[in-house]
Parts: sequence; C-alpha cells; structure tokens
Amino acid sequence: MRLSRPQIHTDHNFRKTKNRPARLGGLVAVLLAVSVAACGDNPDKGHPDAGDRVVARVEKHEIWASDVRREAVAQGLIGDAEPLDVTSELFRRVLDEVVDQTLLANEAERRGLDNSAAAQRRLEAVRQRILGDMLVESAVDKAVSDEAVQRLYAEQQRRAKRSEEVRLRLILSDSRAEADAVLALLGQGASFEAVAAQRSVDEASRALGGDLGYATPDLLPPVYATAITDQTAGSVVGPVEAGGRWAILRVEDRRAEIPPTLEQARPVIVRYLTYEGVRQLLEQLRGKAKVEFEIDPPRSAPQTPPAVSTAAAPASAPAASTSVTSTPVTSTKSPTGSA
Repeated sequence: MRLSRPQIHTDHNFRKTKNRPARLGGLVAVLLAVSVAACGDNPDKGHPDAGDRVVARVEKHEIWASDVRREAVAQGLIGDAEPLDVTSELFRRVLDEVVDQTLLANEAERRGLDNSAAAQRRLEAVRQRILGDMLVESAVDKAVSDEAVQRLYAEQQRRAKRSEEVRLRLILSDSRAEADAVLALLGQGASFEAVAAQRSVDEASRALGGDLGYATPDLLPPVYATAITDQTAGSVVGPVEAGGRWAILRVEDRRAEIPPTLEQARPVIVRYLTYEGVRQLLEQLRGKAKVEFEIDPPRSAPQTPPAVSTAAAPASAPAASTSVTSTPVTSTKSPTGSA
C-alpha cells in the first residue's frame, strides 16, 4: 500500500495549496470529525464525555447529548469542534432522528434480524471502525499538540522564502482596438477606477474599480507578471494580450509579502501532523502484521507496491520539499476573466 503525505509547499509562505488524493484521507477525515454514531444499548450510568447527560430514553436504551451531537457532525450540520445547545431546534430535530433510528434498531432486534450473517458482518465492520477511530485519536493526539504546532510553524517561518506582493488594477477588453481606446481615455486624464467600472469585461474586478488586490507575481498570469516587472507604483502598463483578451494594468503598490499568523496556519499544520501520525501508526502495524491479499492488484498498478519509507519526517523538521500552507493573509482576488 502506497502512502503519500498531503502536498505542503514552502514557497510563497504558505500561500499555495494543491489538493491531492491521499490513501489516508478517509482516516484523517474521521479523526478530524468522528462521524460514527454510537450503537447498541448503553447500560453504564456514567459517561466519559465531560458534561454529558441523558436527553432521552427509548425503553431501556439511553440517548446521550453526545450521541445527538455526533449524529449532527456526521450529517455535516455542525463542525467537529462546534457546540450544539440541547435547547436548540437543531438539537431537537436531530434527537428525533436518533430516537427514530433507535426504534428501528430495537424492532430489528425483536425480529431477530441482528442474528443473520449479513447483519453480523456489518455490525462487526462498524465495531472495527469505531475501535480504529479510538486508537487513531489516542495515538495521534500526542502528535497534534500546541507545542508541535508551534514548533512546525516556527520551522516553516524560518525556511520560507519571502517574496514581493504587488497590488494591481485591471481594465480588460475583448479586442486590441477597445484596449487602445481605454488607453487613450486614461491618457486624457480619466480615472482608472471609473474607466474600469464602465468598460472592463472582467466581472470579478469591475465593480471594485479593477482592483485585483495583493498577490505575488507567480499567482498572476505570466504575461501580467512579465509586463509589470520593475514597474513602480502608479505605472500604467499595456495593452497586454492574455487568453485572447487585452489588459491595461496599473501598479498600485508593492510590498514585502506578509506571512500568515500562527492561527491562520494552524488548520493546515494540524492536518499535516494528523496525517503523519496516522501514516506512522499504520506503517508500524503493517510492519508487524501478516497481510495477504486473495485478489490480484489492478492491471494499472505495479505488481510489487513501492515500499513505504520507514523514516518519517520529524514534526519539528519536515523535509525541505514540504511546507505548510494556509489561507492567504490578504486579498487574492483572482483575475479569472483575464487569464
């Protein structure tokens, strides 16, 4: 089984993220938002969740507030870390669904459906999933600590290469003749913002007076980045052809790239550490266990899967080719109509 890390980039200070399919994506998602609802009777009067309480009883079965919240998370109604007030309308609606599911499960047991081979296989699959989730939570919890997050953030800040950000305004035209007419208007003293609002065909920036916000040159269409090279603030550049259209650009400002804060970078750092924790755990388990496949691998796959590296990158010093990404700190309105 080939395991690969999520793609994490060092360049541009966490700004660019590529989403790659990962074999461990499901496990990571389960860890970040456990979605398996509790099943079966709960005879214990106590409960491990702090502040938990029984909110309903269906015959001998107790339904806890945590059961309802877990179901709401599973349905995507709330986030994993989001609270759910027991007095809210959403809680009551989900509670009714849990009650209905409990009634159906009780009736299935009364009819003996739980004794069938198919039911036993499915129940065992749920049991294994829950136990696996609990193991993953326990094992990875140590890796995803505040200290580990801060350590990796500091390391990435140290390694990151600072770039320059440029703030541009854009007037996009469908033809060279229209672009020349725009340039003539600007030469007569017309306001760039006003002309952009009236004539630009770029819907994303026209209402903002052509403002594209701050971006590093690599995030711009290559012809734009080339055209504004060495241009100072206030310079008007163009017409420049891009994707069959013609652009007039004005350089509004240049500044050093602003790095994300720890809190802005935290979600992706946590995901990276989580993935690494799960990967290492599975690597250890596969190394100890005897796993035999009774079916042939897909034709497109190699007969002998590549070996998984036994050396995981320390949380404090990830490989040089990796870095943590985050949501851009500043506006990065994309000139979608310009490329």
